Amino acid sequence: MNLRVNAASQSHFKSWVMAARPKTLTAALVPVIAGTALVKTLGFPVQIWISGLALLASFFIQIGTNFVNDAIDFKKGADTEKRIGPQRVTQSGVFTYKTVMMMAGLCFLMALLCGIPLVIHGGLPILLIGLLSLFFGYGYTGGPFPLAYLGLGDLFVVIFFGLIAVGGLVFLQTGGLLEEALLLGLQIGFHATVLICINNLRDIEGDVLVGKKTLAVRFGKTFARTEIALLCLLPFLLNIYWLNRGLYLAAALPFLALPLAGRVCFLVFKTEPSPIYNQFLAKAAGLHLVFGLLLAVGLTL
Repeated sequence: MNLRVNAASQSHFKSWVMAARPKTLTAALVPVIAGTALVKTLGFPVQIWISGLALLASFFIQIGTNFVNDAIDFKKGADTEKRIGPQRVTQSGVFTYKTVMMMAGLCFLMALLCGIPLVIHGGLPILLIGLLSLFFGYGYTGGPFPLAYLGLGDLFVVIFFGLIAVGGLVFLQTGGLLEEALLLGLQIGFHATVLICINNLRDIEGDVLVGKKTLAVRFGKTFARTEIALLCLLPFLLNIYWLNRGLYLAAALPFLALPLAGRVCFLVFKTEPSPIYNQFLAKAAGLHLVFGLLLAVGLTL
């Protein structure tokens, strides 16, 4: 009996991990690492507790958003047994819609608790960022104007997982809104958006059927592939900024990740949307992580 209970518990745990979409969590990790490195480069003292709480809050918001996406996409019919992406726990019946939404709410609550000390430290701007992050965490797929269903998901990722994630962290550490943080935020945000673009190209046929008007659906596969290529390569071009600032390692080291970017672009252009895109998604997450880490190392050195 105990063995059965333990097996069931392990199965449920694995299902929750799957629903959290761990391969995409680089989108929360990389901005904190790169932003913290920038703070050190600019000569400000790094406050580890700020970076730690910001990272936890980001993880909880992203996981909560993934849970909401899992539940609501099933409810709206976007996730069916015919989907070619990874299994979704609501659609497959592992957990009920109510259970998944409750877990999403718990994640948002944990993010709120992590954010309280940050708000006390950073004031009204951080409170506004936190509230907007929670609001759009649900509004990405939920509410009367779901961003993902209107083709605004790509812009959302650039803003919240790039500009705001990096800029907000640097503001907390330095007390200012800095040009360097916005440029770094664009670089990180562009690579984070590659993940959602690959996801949308993979799901284009199913999304058409349920009226989910992603940019891939609105403008077609060629547009989606071109967007992925631009988002993969633009962060490398923006390294000119660090070169002009005399930060030569920050400008040069990320180019070690250029073969990864080229590989992602090549695979997406030569392959029709299919389950193999799940592997491309993992490669894009690797690109995001490696580029961000190399840039952080370059800034720090």
